[in-house]
Amino acid sequence: MKEYNLTAIVKYLLTGVFSMEWLNYHHLYYFWTVARAGSISKAAQHLRVSSPAISSQLRSLEESLGEELFLRSGRSMTMSEMGRVVFSYADEIFGLGRELMNTVKERPTGRPPRLLVGVVDVLPKMIAHWLIEPALGLQESVRIVCREGDADKLVTQLAMHELDVVLSDVPINPNIKVKAYSHLLGECGTTFVATPTVAKVLKGPFPQSLHRAPMLLPTENSSVRRNLDLWFESQGIRPVVAGEFQDYALLRAFGQAGTGVFPIPSVFERELKRQDSLHRVGSTDDVQHRFFAISVDRRLRNPAVVAICDSARKQLFDRVSRAA
Repeated sequence: MKEYNLTAIVKYLLTGVFSMEWLNYHHLYYFWTVARAGSISKAAQHLRVSSPAISSQLRSLEESLGEELFLRSGRSMTMSEMGRVVFSYADEIFGLGRELMNTVKERPTGRPPRLLVGVVDVLPKMIAHWLIEPALGLQESVRIVCREGDADKLVTQLAMHELDVVLSDVPINPNIKVKAYSHLLGECGTTFVATPTVAKVLKGPFPQSLHRAPMLLPTENSSVRRNLDLWFESQGIRPVVAGEFQDYALLRAFGQAGTGVFPIPSVFERELKRQDSLHRVGSTDDVQHRFFAISVDRRLRNPAVVAICDSARKQLFDRVSRAA
């Protein structure tokens, strides 16, 4: 994926706003209106200007940025990757403008504070949902914004204050030279599950029943996959790897379809069995899943992040440790 210099983009956009270069500001406003309206003609009706005038403003903005903001095919147009980046900043700028006017006129903004959460892409979505959900139960409402990516990239964004917290299956990479802290939320063992049809053909007691069994596994870049491989080797087990998946939701979908046995964090064994009628093949505490909240603060201050950490430690993972 092409990388963009977001700092340069913000600097350009804010130059138009704060140095009172109104032409640049209008360029951005016209682009923002077109992106929201979905077409130049609809934006023209809203702005009460001609379509050619808007097209001219868009071209000027694209020339200044050196990038195409829209991909045009005949009369249809969709935002490019850069267009989506610029739109997100423009939306924030004009949103803050509305909030400023409401504040000056002593009107309530009705805009809840945002919690920017980075979720490492190998983290199971169900776990991510359970971890984040307590932030929505605070007395002051919070708007959740989730971004996915690899751990190192998200931690870098955290250090640049583009995120409030990162939820990860691994602590901070010591090779990443950023000032951030890993807060352990909890850990649990691994349970192997399968559809009743797949489970029925497994031979012998667990864990030997996994030998030569069709297996769905996380990709090799995940810490749990490395631990699984070591455990298989220590047990003399050689499963037939039927599929490897970076996205856990996709792995689960193949497992539900009966493609093979698959491992899950024991913390949601009961929930997954209840929802999907899966058969429990067996479990082990020798392969641990660990979950972390990474922040720039050694001592957590953000109430929403504190709620995430407290709920995970006192409810989600504490229940697992008691059950064990």
